[in-house]
Amino acid sequence: MLSPADAQERCEALIARARRAGADAGDAVYLGNASESVSVRLGALEEVERSESENIGLRVFVGGASASIGSTDLGDAALDELATRAVAMARLAPADKFAGLAPEELLLKGPAPDLDLDDAAERSPAELRRLAEEAEDAARAVAGVTNSEGGGASAGRGLFALATSHGFSGAYAASSHSLSASVVAGEGSAMQRDYSWRSTRFATDLRAPADIGREAGERAVRRLNPGRVKSGPMPVVLDPRVANSIVGHLLGAMSGASIARRASFLLDRDGQKLFDSSITITDDPLVARGMRSRPFDGEGLPTSARKIVDAGQVTGWLMDAAAARQLGATPTGHASRGSSGAPHVTSSNVVLHPGTQTPAELIADIADGVYVTELIGHGVNGVTGDYSRGASGFRIVNGEIAGAIAEFTVAGNLIDMFAAMTAANDLEVYRGIDTPTLRIDGMSVAGD
Repeated sequence: MLSPADAQERCEALIARARRAGADAGDAVYLGNASESVSVRLGALEEVERSESENIGLRVFVGGASASIGSTDLGDAALDELATRAVAMARLAPADKFAGLAPEELLLKGPAPDLDLDDAAERSPAELRRLAEEAEDAARAVAGVTNSEGGGASAGRGLFALATSHGFSGAYAASSHSLSASVVAGEGSAMQRDYSWRSTRFATDLRAPADIGREAGERAVRRLNPGRVKSGPMPVVLDPRVANSIVGHLLGAMSGASIARRASFLLDRDGQKLFDSSITITDDPLVARGMRSRPFDGEGLPTSARKIVDAGQVTGWLMDAAAARQLGATPTGHASRGSSGAPHVTSSNVVLHPGTQTPAELIADIADGVYVTELIGHGVNGVTGDYSRGASGFRIVNGEIAGAIAEFTVAGNLIDMFAAMTAANDLEVYRGIDTPTLRIDGMSVAGD
């Protein structure tokens, strides 16, 4: 994998070649990744894997049309051929009045902010194996755990570089360290599985492997002997590890590209109050050591923190340059890039801010409800907001978490769900999209 300076140089060199080949404008991206992972199962080594990859991509604009092409060969001859082919492809492509580089006046000027994303420490395969074994051992030590799907540990590093023909050039590296455990409780047809994991930028920020393993084991045992729930409208409480998916649906609907295509259930709702006033959701790409932090976006624009929902009110769309042109607006620094193709919209470190009640207080007045710990399937219509997903979890009876339940469905419409949402105070930030426990009243539950 190249150094940040070398990656920038390769991108700049590719842009220069494209201009010489006849491109009016263009940008080039470099993506490099290296990772190592170790997995164990039942105390024995199961797999050691190392992977390395690097790609360079070129997007050119010729006479209002564009084309993208990528390569894993970064040599001078390969770059010459890449530039020539990209320009030839663009000359055959139809014009697109919305395509183009981000406005030059909006580009990041000066040095990119240092977000402390790159951990210089490296972990050996032997150390990764030790961590994976500790996590699995702790999970298997929980009474009731009968089998294991394994423990895993990994470490990796990625590099992103971008250069444009109108003056931007930048690069940054980011590391990652992960631990996981997944185990089975019970016997025969009564078996249940569950898991726990953590991923951080720096190795020293990870939870102890024994804590991760113990959590996986306890979760699996709690799910044993699930019952069924009767159908009807009732409060649904979402565990934080599934509640973040609700915010994910919101983010998809807030994409400027979806709005421009008129394919979003939030169409014509910009600025409307969709949530209770207690709900605020922020998107902050400048969090130090954040799992989705980035000093600039995929088009060279500076990134900044913003409230995407402020006291219940939607504050606007997430836009790359193309979507902004379609909507007559300004790009918001949310463009992301792969090694080929046009930019697309992505969020960064998204947090739904905590409320004032503990989870116990949040459910205290629920006489009959469900607490969801797992969601199954993809039954969400991004155009209408209709929501229906399989689920498992626990009953809530007279304000208390009761027995495990499975094979039921929770359904509603996301607009109605947003309006009925209440947040607890147990926020923990580590997923990229993070929420506390969420309560949504009036959902439809289909069971027996």
